Amino acid sequence: MPSAADEISAAIAAAGGAIPFSEYMQLALYGEGGFYTTGGRAGRRGGDFITSPEVGPLFGTVIARALDAWWRELGSPSRFDVVECGAGPGTLARSILAAQPECANAMHYVAVEISALQRALHPQSVESRETMPNGPITGVILANELLDNLPFRLFVFDGSWMEAFVSQSSGGQFVEVLRTPDVVPSCLPQTAPLGSRAPIQDAAASWVRDCLSKIDHGRLLLFDYFSPSTAEIALTPWREWLRTYRDQGRGTHYLTDPGSQDITAQVMLDQLPRGFVTSTQADFLQQWGIDDLVCEGTEYWESMMHAPDIAAMKMRSRATENKTLTDSTELGSLLSLVY
Repeated sequence: MPSAADEISAAIAAAGGAIPFSEYMQLALYGEGGFYTTGGRAGRRGGDFITSPEVGPLFGTVIARALDAWWRELGSPSRFDVVECGAGPGTLARSILAAQPECANAMHYVAVEISALQRALHPQSVESRETMPNGPITGVILANELLDNLPFRLFVFDGSWMEAFVSQSSGGQFVEVLRTPDVVPSCLPQTAPLGSRAPIQDAAASWVRDCLSKIDHGRLLLFDYFSPSTAEIALTPWREWLRTYRDQGRGTHYLTDPGSQDITAQVMLDQLPRGFVTSTQADFLQQWGIDDLVCEGTEYWESMMHAPDIAAMKMRSRATENKTLTDSTELGSLLSLVY
């Protein structure tokens, strides 16, 4: 199997010396030797970063409550599609199914994951696949921290807005070169401090439009690190919104060691299709009863603490999970979007 660096080098040579940053990111994350293709994943043990489902089962239990409400809203159909995109090893699917939602008998759970290594870990009770189903979908498409990993074009202000391409030095290092774009995206400010950067997230916007076109009746639910304005992000130090992760910590520069680390960025709300309702993850989880579930867990633990069983230990952990999921200094700072 070629490494991500080998694939990127070949693409640069085939393109005559440079490729767009979006192509570099695609190969670094999803190429044959890419980070996600070869096993990069979330998880407390052995993972490269932690996302809400890996905190514990509470997140999925709350999502199950929302799914039940939306199923009833649709008239309790006999088939209720739940399509999870970027499903990883199936952690969220397991939590939702373990919560035994009211809609369970109608639920057709589809776990979409590009990595064959991750798909091999999916529970047998779900449909595991590499690509999105064609639709029409009656139910819910959901994605947790997916859009921030979709490849984007990178623009740099150098007296005017230029597009970043990736080339390779004579010593073999990947380097950035700037080229004049055919069209400057309208979401960029007319001027900015020298060296300012901004992502142009065509792939994320296209992905949302595609999902919406597949939904016949139902919802699209997204959790991610969103920012309201491309113009504002252009004035923000780029290391605050363009990040790499490896071994549950920050990684190195995004042009070093491609394939060995995650590359992620804030998702620009002003570049996505309109029509969503937004809230913090904390507010979303509270809307769907996380506080009640924590109280239930505390009461069960207190009744069983002198002879705790496995269920009591899980109930006890709800308070700790709740803090991580809703604290604004932790995962509570994520936003939820509902279409």
